[in-house]
Amino acid sequence: MLVLFDEVYRTQSMTRAAERLGLSQPTASIWLAKLRRLWHDPLFARTSAGMQPTPRADALIGPTRETLALLRRLSGDEPAFDPGTAQRNFRICMTDASHVTLLPRLLAHVRAVAAGIRLEVTPIAADTAQLLETGEADLALGYIPGLEAGFHEQRLYTQDFICLVSARHPRIGASFTARAYKEEAHIGILSSTSYPMLQQSFRSQRIERRVQLELPGFLGLAAIVASTDLVATVPRTIGEALAQPGTIRVVRCPVKIPTFAVKQYWHVRYHHDAGIRWLRGVCAQLFARSESPGARPNAAR
Repeated sequence: MLVLFDEVYRTQSMTRAAERLGLSQPTASIWLAKLRRLWHDPLFARTSAGMQPTPRADALIGPTRETLALLRRLSGDEPAFDPGTAQRNFRICMTDASHVTLLPRLLAHVRAVAAGIRLEVTPIAADTAQLLETGEADLALGYIPGLEAGFHEQRLYTQDFICLVSARHPRIGASFTARAYKEEAHIGILSSTSYPMLQQSFRSQRIERRVQLELPGFLGLAAIVASTDLVATVPRTIGEALAQPGTIRVVRCPVKIPTFAVKQYWHVRYHHDAGIRWLRGVCAQLFARSESPGARPNAAR
């Protein structure tokens, strides 16, 4: 019954939960009814968005998953994970830049080797740590500084910054100086998790950029850069992906900006989950570069 509760919470569907557990619909309904009586709460409410948990269910899901993990360890019955036959949903936190740079390769690999795996993508936001801790998200890919105790991380690759400019920019040619950088008008990308670091770097160097346009994300950036004289300072991977021969040029950023590491993050509670271990291995295989060390817990664990 606890496994069913966890699966309904994860899938937001009684039908999908029953199918994934190999239960008949009547059996699943009887088990959920027993849990509702035991816990004196409806636990889930049917809505247009699926079976949504009640506050009581939200409070119970963490202890339920801890209990299931403990029981599996005690029984030695840690389930194996076969990607070729598995039917599972993985929820991954990433930025919209990663939709362009990472997600296509990950999806292509998953579709080739694990046809029953479904990927769900959610933004990296203020609640990402909580989603990973509760199991509502399985993995985060990107740059997330300041995670507290209880998280593991693995470095995938290092990012530096480049500038995107129109191929027909009237003032920026083969060279781009720091003085010219300060004089030009710029675009700011608010959704980039590295944007606060970028801003802090400018403040520490007492550089005042003239940001004429702020965008919530990278959607539309290429078209705007190509058709204006604005400069976009962005991480290299997304910049090179957006650059279009004949319309957008990549130029070296003439201002010193620290690099940052793109990593994958997961919570210690799910470190031994066989499915998440497989997913982490896939991401490391696809995205880790030779500079990357192995997985390590965050400092002061």
